[in-house]
Amino acid sequence: MKHLIFQTNNTWTGTLLRWTIGIVFIPHGLQKTLGLFGGMGWSKTMELFTENLHLPYGVACTVILVEFLGSISLLLGWGTRFWALSFIGLLTGIMFTSHLDNGFFMNWFGTQKGEGCQFDILAIGIVVTLLIEGGGKLSVDHWISTKNTLKK
Repeated sequence: MKHLIFQTNNTWTGTLLRWTIGIVFIPHGLQKTLGLFGGMGWSKTMELFTENLHLPYGVACTVILVEFLGSISLLLGWGTRFWALSFIGLLTGIMFTSHLDNGFFMNWFGTQKGEGCQFDILAIGIVVTLLIEGGGKLSVDHWISTKNTLKK
């Protein structure tokens, strides 16, 4: 099981992709957990998710934790495949519950009711690649998998 989670190709591909998704999502996670970058923080975000969007409490917590802990973990390259799978679930859920009804395109000019699914599809493509590739160079995953290989 450990091999499935931590094994990685020793390339820059995984590194660049996980840094990209981590940098994009860490502000979202910080908005939802700590109220930074104009966010509402944990309590108000949970209230919005559970009362306004009618998400179950566990799902609402998972959304916040994946964006926050998942982003940090991807930046470090720790459990890359696990977090990639988590982001696939997160982004697919967001796409089908919030964005698909608004069409394909993002709302660049404020002319739509909301955001389309364009960004979701792009981000899913990145995390699917991470699921296949692993964390790459400069990752905790690489260090763990190399350390285990050296012991044998």
